[in-house]
Amino acid sequence: MLTHLVIGSRGSPLALWQAGWARTTLLNAIPGLEVRIDVIRTRADREPDEPVARMGGKRVFTREIEEALLDGRIDLAVHSLKDMPTRLPGGLRLAATTRRWDVRDALVNCAGYNLENLPDGAVVGTGSPRRQAQVRHVRPDLNVEEIRGNVDTRLRKLDAGEVEAVVLAAAGLRRLGLAGRVSEFLPAERFLPAPGQGALGIEIRHDDDRVAQAVRSLHDRSTHSAVTAERAMLDELAGGCQMPVGAWARLDEGGLVADGMVAAPDGGRVVRARTTGDPDASTDVGRKLAKLLIEHGARQILRDVL
Repeated sequence: MLTHLVIGSRGSPLALWQAGWARTTLLNAIPGLEVRIDVIRTRADREPDEPVARMGGKRVFTREIEEALLDGRIDLAVHSLKDMPTRLPGGLRLAATTRRWDVRDALVNCAGYNLENLPDGAVVGTGSPRRQAQVRHVRPDLNVEEIRGNVDTRLRKLDAGEVEAVVLAAAGLRRLGLAGRVSEFLPAERFLPAPGQGALGIEIRHDDDRVAQAVRSLHDRSTHSAVTAERAMLDELAGGCQMPVGAWARLDEGGLVADGMVAAPDGGRVVRARTTGDPDASTDVGRKLAKLLIEHGARQILRDVL
């Protein structure tokens, strides 16, 4: 019988909130279980000012945690799903996908402007090429700058006047009790989120059936269908977090509706597509979406980025 678990987590306030939520859910689901959280510093934490693309992409958020999993130092890892690569290292698997919170991005600024009303030339900070490209597409007059760090760090830079606005994931702000700082929730239909945004991914060793059984209490089937389509689209496009790629899939009257987007970094060209399909065949839906985007010119945009 499983009596104790060790969760691996990054040390940011948001990461610890997410790990703490998983711990509480597991404790409520399995009487007598002991759960400890181990904080693991990743390269992304050690080099907070270095652009993610220069460090090799999404694995800078997960590599050290995955090594701890493979070594047996921890039993499961709790990640923001949008930060997880679509292809995991050998010996590991995505065992659960949590219920999705707010999928949208959010604009935060001290004056309360929405995106359309920001003054000409305002400096907008975001570390995501996807967000940068979409902001530039909507408001080419704005100065969009690279900004890194956890949520608190980015908000401190905003409050210090280093930038005039920031774009962050709405789910992270809500989890930290900071939704009151949002000036505008950007509509997902218009401003497509990152694949997996708003959901958490629970990663375990591939052969650890006891932990797989335990984390079933964290899994949400509807969210899993949606994010599987999004991640399949991303995988088909061979994209990563350094790519200006967005996706949003959701259940609608029993079917799965999926929107996808690939943008040039300067926002000058944006390719979008939509498809529908069976929620039980969500991988196929995502691949179909990627092929539609390629037919509309996405491959050329990605070649230019690379």
